[in-house]
Amino acid sequence: MRRTLQRYAWLSAPLIFIAFLVGWKLYVELLGVSRFILPPPDRVWLAFLELIAGKTTGMHAGITLYETVVGFFFALLFGVAVGAVLGKVPWLERALMPFVVALQVVPKVALVPLFILWFGFGPGSKVIVAAVLAFFPIFTNTLLGVKSVERGHRDVMESLNAGRLSTFWLLELPSALPYVLAGMEVGIVLAVIGAVVGEYLGGSEGLGHLAVATLNAFQVDALFAVILLLTVMGFALWLLVVLLRRAVIPWHESVVYRASHEA
Repeated sequence: MRRTLQRYAWLSAPLIFIAFLVGWKLYVELLGVSRFILPPPDRVWLAFLELIAGKTTGMHAGITLYETVVGFFFALLFGVAVGAVLGKVPWLERALMPFVVALQVVPKVALVPLFILWFGFGPGSKVIVAAVLAFFPIFTNTLLGVKSVERGHRDVMESLNAGRLSTFWLLELPSALPYVLAGMEVGIVLAVIGAVVGEYLGGSEGLGHLAVATLNAFQVDALFAVILLLTVMGFALWLLVVLLRRAVIPWHESVVYRASHEA
């Protein structure tokens, strides 16, 4: 029985999605909900197809994708670097950690006007917002990964007279990779959110701006279509990071466990 359930477990997600669409349709039709408030899924799908066929959709999607990927790249670069340094220097971690946490707890929406003032209405301010949002999960996971190296492994490196740089490249970085990749899975989603929030509040390009434009024009079905496109984009980026995780650390328990249960 258990093996049968595992064999058909892949059907659970499509079935839940279909049930969600059916419930959505019945809710709108049976309760007479205004299509201005909540359009039925079939109208959203038609609006999505129309959006995909639009002449400017590719441009807006490309700008949002660019802001997301570039912001995520800088978050990954600085997150891994700062996390690794603070993980190896305890006194520096105690000194700087309060400032890093303070930066993270500040509402990012409140910072967007400042970023627009400093970096303009172009993609630069949106890249900064995306990077700031994606930085913290990558940083904290890198810090945790560097600090979680077993003491016995460090002793082996010391017995081999390995320097700090060799210890980092040969021991600490490979040991921290599962943590870094876990942080990347969260960070890429937050990078999409950061880029879109930046486009909401300032700018004339990107899917965030397109969502605001459809809302101002009272095209609710088109607004849902933009949200659907953003969902597809975010899911695709997240899936790429998941596939990267499987390719880089196929030996890790999390990957082996998931593969054994999907087989």
